[in-house]
Amino acid sequence: MITQNPKEERTLLIVKPDGVKRGLTGEIISRIEQRGLKIIALEMIHATKEQVNDHYPKDPAWIKRLGEKSINTYKEHGMDPKAELGTDDPAKIGEFVRSWLLDFLTSGPVVKMVIKGIRAVAMVRKIAGQTMPTMAEMGTIRGDFSVDDAAAANRGKRAVHNIIHASETPEEAAHEIDFWFATDDIHDYKRAEEDIMF
Repeated sequence: MITQNPKEERTLLIVKPDGVKRGLTGEIISRIEQRGLKIIALEMIHATKEQVNDHYPKDPAWIKRLGEKSINTYKEHGMDPKAELGTDDPAKIGEFVRSWLLDFLTSGPVVKMVIKGIRAVAMVRKIAGQTMPTMAEMGTIRGDFSVDDAAAANRGKRAVHNIIHASETPEEAAHEIDFWFATDDIHDYKRAEEDIMF
């Protein structure tokens, strides 16, 4: 049962350092706005390790899942995680991956934004494409602008360069928006074509 007006859904999108350095911020904003979504908060920052550390979950189960995904990637590509990383413990490998994410997100400026509109969370994730760029469909941001994959990232002991972060669920979006933005930073408005589009 929908308890909120579908037009009121909000989500968080962060253009990661690779997207900023490649000059893709304008393209990303354009794709979001062309879809009929509105950007109601926007800021470029150089995130600190503390901010990014608090952004990503610290839950041991989440970290272990990161490690399990990496182990599966190693196996799919005929790589030995123990030979590559000195361990095959998913919890330890998950900690490595999490630290690579922190290093990546603090390696340059990022652009953070709050996006609002009908099914904003799902729409932004659809525009973004699958998390792994090599699996993302053409026509999505990741499918059009990135060719990175987990095996290359793991071999380089770094995070996957996948251009953007987008909240996965409305609950995650609410938490991330509260984390990255103060209430006074968010400015709602009515788009000129809203009455025509929906």
